[in-house]
Amino acid sequence: MTPPSFIPGLELSRRFYHEAVRPLLDEVVPGLPHSAARLGSGSEVLGFDTARSADHEWGPRLQLLLRPDDAIRHGAAVKDLLSTRLPKTFHGYPTHFAPTAEAGISVMRATDGPVHHRVDITDPTTWFTAQLGFDPDEGVTLTDWLATPTQWLAEVTAGAVFHDGLDRLTPARALLAWYPHDLWLHVLASQWQRISQEEAFVGRCGEVGDELGSAVVAARLVRDLMRLCLLMDRRYPPYGKWLGSAFTRTPQAAVLAPALSAALAATEWHTREHHLAHAYEMVAAAHNRLGLTDRVDPTTRAYHSRPFQVLHAERLTAALTARITDPAVRALPLTGTVDQFTDSTDLLSLPERTRAVARAATCRGTAEEGPASVPDPRRTDG
Repeated sequence: MTPPSFIPGLELSRRFYHEAVRPLLDEVVPGLPHSAARLGSGSEVLGFDTARSADHEWGPRLQLLLRPDDAIRHGAAVKDLLSTRLPKTFHGYPTHFAPTAEAGISVMRATDGPVHHRVDITDPTTWFTAQLGFDPDEGVTLTDWLATPTQWLAEVTAGAVFHDGLDRLTPARALLAWYPHDLWLHVLASQWQRISQEEAFVGRCGEVGDELGSAVVAARLVRDLMRLCLLMDRRYPPYGKWLGSAFTRTPQAAVLAPALSAALAATEWHTREHHLAHAYEMVAAAHNRLGLTDRVDPTTRAYHSRPFQVLHAERLTAALTARITDPAVRALPLTGTVDQFTDSTDLLSLPERTRAVARAATCRGTAEEGPASVPDPRRTDG
């Protein structure tokens, strides 16, 4: 069978709701209050899907949210209605999702029987709590922000809402669109902190003949700079698969990408350090253009008495933390949100784990103490 022409997943889901799902609801349960959207996991939610995406969990699918009482009273009937009345294909794509050998993964398949569709029916509180670990309708606490990976926030605030009859999705997405101002300053400060702690290691590794180690550190710094650019642009950084794709959409990417690529391609540390220094200066200049702090000199300089060219990024950390007025945010250690200090997939996949780790990471310090200072790696490990 000739595959259909590729339709971006969000557009496919939009048509699926308006042309297939909504008419059935209006016919059988007219006036049923509901919201419909395509949010959550899936490359199409962030706009990065291609024809390759159709090999798993991609296709005509959406979330259908009902009021809690209606979800209990009508949820099963609506699910059965769609299973028996939905078309077998929609714009050439099967509406039936069959299980695969991998647990929890399904794929579009033709069927002659009832459709095992991916119209996920639930209520807003249940969906938000499963997706984020909390319900934004009850407010968003500092712990909620710190414990929620940016990938999840991107999945809730990107995508598309097709109908919001419950008036829950639109307000929640607006509330979660970006961090509160002081917390944004903290997140940026924490990201510069990460850079400050390793920027001298590119040269130190190279100086002792460890070009591989130097390259590994450089790659970590490139990743941190890319995430920093997204955070500066008020965009939630996605997880590793889409980080580069998201970075290309930032204002800094056009001028910064060549320097970052050259740093990664370099085969000896002096060249690697040179390109990173150029990148640091460009990102520091972009920081100054934001006007969030007093101007910070964006030029690189020697690392104390050592012959390594660095930004001394802790200067930007200090400038940002000086502008934080919320005592609760000022008291936080400079570890940032959960995915700024850990990238374990198994940890970041479950809200109960991210919340436990975030609480453990932020339980020390007081407003009077202020943020921790940057340790000098020269004095701890040579």
